[in-house]
Amino acid sequence: MTRYPYRLFIDDLRDPTSSSWTIARTSSEAIAFLETRGCPYEISFDHDLGGDDTAMVVAKRLIEMDLDAEGRYIPEDFVFSVHSANPVGKENILGILRAYLKHRKSTR
Repeated sequence: MTRYPYRLFIDDLRDPTSSSWTIARTSSEAIAFLETRGCPYEISFDHDLGGDDTAMVVAKRLIEMDLDAEGRYIPEDFVFSVHSANPVGKENILGILRAYLKHRKSTR
């Protein structure tokens, strides 16, 4: 499986613990990375990105891009985490991505 040469950290305020992460401060910026650089091998999500912006938009777009690519956009060894302090937002992102990846795996 091809590993994409970047890790994506999505957060409007915090910085990652390592400089190896590419930082997106908004959902639009994160989606632009997905569209121009491909799927990273790892994403760390914050939920609340300021105002009405949330990373749930990014999670949904990631799934759409994988569906459009017939399951070949997100790598098999893709990993993600949610570092959000918003417990409901965290569970929403975890839930949608876990459910999609489980479904994708079961249909292969």
